[in-house]
Amino acid sequence: MIIRQFDKHDFAAVKEIYQQGIDTREATFETIAPNWENWDVKFLKDCRIVALDDNAIVGWAALSAASSRAVYVGVCEVSVYVRHDKWGKGVGKKLLQELVSLSEENNVWTLQASIFPENLASRKLHAYAGFREVGYREKIGKMDDLWRNTILVERRSRMIM
Repeated sequence: MIIRQFDKHDFAAVKEIYQQGIDTREATFETIAPNWENWDVKFLKDCRIVALDDNAIVGWAALSAASSRAVYVGVCEVSVYVRHDKWGKGVGKKLLQELVSLSEENNVWTLQASIFPENLASRKLHAYAGFREVGYREKIGKMDDLWRNTILVERRSRMIM
């Protein structure tokens, strides 16, 4: 498996993988993968990566700003998505490990994610990468007319203080 920087030509595969995650109803409140323009604006240019297996993109990870306020410039939200037929094969671990390293190279001191409590695989993945659960948000948003809860996880850099 190869992890490399995202290239604009990767977007079709990234969008397809993102939609697979969306369709599970366990990865995000999003209901449809965004178009290129919206995706490109959301994710930090220097913190986008893809995983390749046999020259096919099998996963992606990226950071987005947690806030537009200057004080939070080093706080980012993590997104990690893996093609459904590659779940449980270590793709997410490799992507998240690389994204953590990349975040520190880009002066990001806090990574965070909101995870549905039922998404045990994502909770385990983030714990493996050094994230800790710091909060529980009850009925934070509706999906399919049902209120959903999330668990807030974060990882503080040991290199950027």
